[in-house]
Amino acid sequence: MEEKDIVRALAALAHEMRLRVFRMLVVAGPEGLTPGTIAAQLDVPNATLSFHLKELMAAGLVSQERDGRSLIYRAAYDQMNAVLGFLTENCCQGQACLPPGTDSCQC
Repeated sequence: MEEKDIVRALAALAHEMRLRVFRMLVVAGPEGLTPGTIAAQLDVPNATLSFHLKELMAAGLVSQERDGRSLIYRAAYDQMNAVLGFLTENCCQGQACLPPGTDSCQC
């Protein structure tokens, strides 16, 4: 993954509402959620939600699928894992950060 992709993903998540939407989709799992469900649970207008979903999709963090007349949004776990991997690949100079039985980084 290139740095520009990481920056795009982090920029998308750097907004409170987009972070909430993304976390909600992560919790929802592979079943995903409809925009109506997301909007109702987060108490956000549909137009505002649509804007934020487009930003998350542009960053590759969310996918969209049509199911009949409904749209289903899902977290893009592969992209999420790639971002996390990029951020931690050099952690502790490549050594395991959490030795078995510890609760904090030993860097």
